[in-house]
Amino acid sequence: MSALTQFSLQDKVVVITGATGVLGAALSLAVAEAGAKVVVMGRDAARAEARAAAIRGVGGEALVILADVLDTPQLEAARDHILATWGRIDGLVNAAGGNMPGATVSPSQDLFDVSIADTRHAVDLNLFGTVIPTTVFGRVMAAQGKGSIVNISSLTAQRPLTRVLGYTLAKKSIEAYTQWMAVELGLRYGGGIRMNAIAPGVFLTEQNRHLMLETDGSLTERARKFIANTPFQRFGEAEELAGTLIYLLSDASKFVSGETVLVDGGFNAYSGV
Repeated sequence: MSALTQFSLQDKVVVITGATGVLGAALSLAVAEAGAKVVVMGRDAARAEARAAAIRGVGGEALVILADVLDTPQLEAARDHILATWGRIDGLVNAAGGNMPGATVSPSQDLFDVSIADTRHAVDLNLFGTVIPTTVFGRVMAAQGKGSIVNISSLTAQRPLTRVLGYTLAKKSIEAYTQWMAVELGLRYGGGIRMNAIAPGVFLTEQNRHLMLETDGSLTERARKFIANTPFQRFGEAEELAGTLIYLLSDASKFVSGETVLVDGGFNAYSGV
């Protein structure tokens, strides 16, 4: 296999949860451009159809499925629909998740007055929104004996960030799950099924917009701190996650499992000096 063809996803079927989000949009299009048939999964019908239209616009194939990543019966129905349509599942990108205001702790808030309910909700969405799809779609990969699963972690799992308690707990757990599952998958399936994660740095998304932008669109103090501590001196662009994702889904990384790849403009490496 040539160096170039190793990165091809030609005719592979890749499920992307959270495809209706900002990052999910870029990831789904990139996977399609690499040759995959893409299952666009989310809860917003209009956005899902827009993602599918973009994929078809570049000559790709897309299947829209509306499903909640925390609802096992919905995911099982989605799995059956995918298999009836394309016959297999080769990749899973667990991109559903995000932060939520109630699971954060503001500087003026009593540190011990955190909303337990909202924190649990954040952990459910991010952690179990990764675990549950893996149990459903991973079973198909196990039957095939081959597949690649990519989870979306976060910089905050490496360098805990202030305020975002629920998000931090969930993303740190995702990295532990990624390592644990990678070991079990390797021992049981001989390397045919792999699990890795991507940890984005500071990207502007719908979930963090309230923390990063003022009402007039200017940067908040928090956003300015992020940029000042990123050697690239800017936010990441969603498209800049694409190369790492293609690598982890493709045969180019077939001896890589249990790893988290940071895509953060050097933030994690920077001491501030």
